[in-house]
Amino acid sequence: MLITGVFSQTFTMNGIAYSITSANTVEVTSNSQGYTGSITIPSTIVYSATTYNVTSIGDYAFKGCKSLTSVTIPNTVTLIGYYTFEDCSGLTSITIPSSVNKIWWGAFENCSELLSISLPISITSIEKGLFLGCSKLNSITIPNSVTSIGDRAFNDCISLTHITIPNSVTSIGSMAFSNCINLASVEFNATNCTEMGYSSSPVFSRCKSIRSLTIGSNVTTIPPYAFYGCSSLASVTIPNSVNSIGKSAFCGCSGLTSVAIPSSVTLISENVFYGCSSLVSIFIPNTVTSIEGGTFSGCKGLTSVTIPNSITTIGWDAFYGCSGLTSITIPSSVTSIGNRVFSGCSNLTSFIIPESVTSIGRSIFSECISLSSVTIPNSITSIGDNTFYRCKSLISVTVPSAVTSIGSSAFRECIGLTSMTIPSGVTSIGNSAFYDCISLTSITIPSSVTSIEGWAFVGCKGLNSITIPSSVTSIGSYAFTNCSGLTSIYAMSEKPVDLSSSAYVYSYIGTNCILYVPMGSKRLYEVADEWKYFTNIIELPTAIKDVSLSNLKIYLQGTNIIIERAEGYQIEVYNISGQKVIEVDNPTSKESLNILQAGVYVIRVCGESIKVSVSI
Repeated sequence: MLITGVFSQTFTMNGIAYSITSANTVEVTSNSQGYTGSITIPSTIVYSATTYNVTSIGDYAFKGCKSLTSVTIPNTVTLIGYYTFEDCSGLTSITIPSSVNKIWWGAFENCSELLSISLPISITSIEKGLFLGCSKLNSITIPNSVTSIGDRAFNDCISLTHITIPNSVTSIGSMAFSNCINLASVEFNATNCTEMGYSSSPVFSRCKSIRSLTIGSNVTTIPPYAFYGCSSLASVTIPNSVNSIGKSAFCGCSGLTSVAIPSSVTLISENVFYGCSSLVSIFIPNTVTSIEGGTFSGCKGLTSVTIPNSITTIGWDAFYGCSGLTSITIPSSVTSIGNRVFSGCSNLTSFIIPESVTSIGRSIFSECISLSSVTIPNSITSIGDNTFYRCKSLISVTVPSAVTSIGSSAFRECIGLTSMTIPSGVTSIGNSAFYDCISLTSITIPSSVTSIEGWAFVGCKGLNSITIPSSVTSIGSYAFTNCSGLTSIYAMSEKPVDLSSSAYVYSYIGTNCILYVPMGSKRLYEVADEWKYFTNIIELPTAIKDVSLSNLKIYLQGTNIIIERAEGYQIEVYNISGQKVIEVDNPTSKESLNILQAGVYVIRVCGESIKVSVSI
């Protein structure tokens, strides 16, 4: 505390040093000889015939006085300065009168023998580091006048077992009770507290003994990071006065098994129960309208959760890594589901996305290794990046007709996936979209697709045939690399897709794979980049007229296959993947078969077959 001018004179009386601060006031200052034993500070002193009131104890006044055991402060003192009693390791008791209204930072830091202290109601703030390192302090009452508790105020008070936060407190600084390793119970009565540390420096950091938490009946808000990392906390009852739970309030409470959220709560902020790995069940009241990002992320013990029909959005990572979940029902009130919401839910077996949902985020089901069934509504227009990445149990999935794009790695490493029909509205197949789908035996690429990106079908060893429609204008590097089961590729464009900027598009495919191209295009394919590496290129007619099969006549008319004189026979039409697409048991004398998608088709009549290439 800086004193200037005439009032800076210092003197010593009865072993206590003073500094004159005004015409009739002094403060206690440090003594070059130090202070020992028991000290009683008088309320007034007479010096040079002048009576002075002792009104303050200066900065560092008793710092490092290790033999000081007790101090009595008179009720004339209103201020105790910075680090006044720091490192007074022998101090066991101190009486602070009600006249004191300010105690500055670190005033009692490392007073390791101090057992208890009573703070007067005149104090409105507990400053930074005030009792830091008071390792034997076992009880303290925070008066109802206190509105703020500073950073590290009670850090390393390892003998504290209980603390009550009064209703007057509006903010608690970072690591305020950090490493209070024996703190077992907390009574939280702060009705309007809005600040409590932050994620890297939570208020109760390393307080691993807290098992009991009582939240006062008048508390309206549980602040962000309030009980972050209280790993021994087993249960919490939130009173119905609470209307909001702040960000990460119970994050890392790994021992928490149950929590009751009352209907008064309207907001549960992001990451509130993140990492509560022992949480088995949770009730979300229908007063809540959204599940924010990361709310239940890492809750591995969570086996069931009921989402009320008040919820409209589910945020990113909301249930990320909830490996205990086997099923979950999404109400029709939900319109959007964010990125990675169910990623890593390794025991989730089935999922239905309601028609109300119009958007799903990236990686929503990534690494859901037990997911075998999923229903996607027509309201979804895109399958984002990594949507089903490593869904190893997924055998089939119906992509709705409204979908226009399939993102990067959307079905990557879905090793159980056997077939896929891509809807006619899709224009692009993303990078690595079907990478290592080793069980995929058939896939239909519609004529709407213009781009097949790099690595799209790498390692799809089960594919034996694929048709690339004439609409495709670009194919990325490695797109079909290591599709070792391919025996035929049907390229429907008369002009080869330019692959000069792509590399190894067809590396390590079947050695006997035949490339089928439109009539008159063989020479172009034989000299085109990447295409020229096919050793067996066969031309197919793009239109067939007056082709006789037994006594029949088969020809194309627009997008229709016309078959004449087939009465009494069964007609079957297969796509190039071997799937039957048309069957006619009793054909007329002139049967017209409408073909909706370009490709190569096999027509079987009278036990004979013919291939027909249809362009649309």
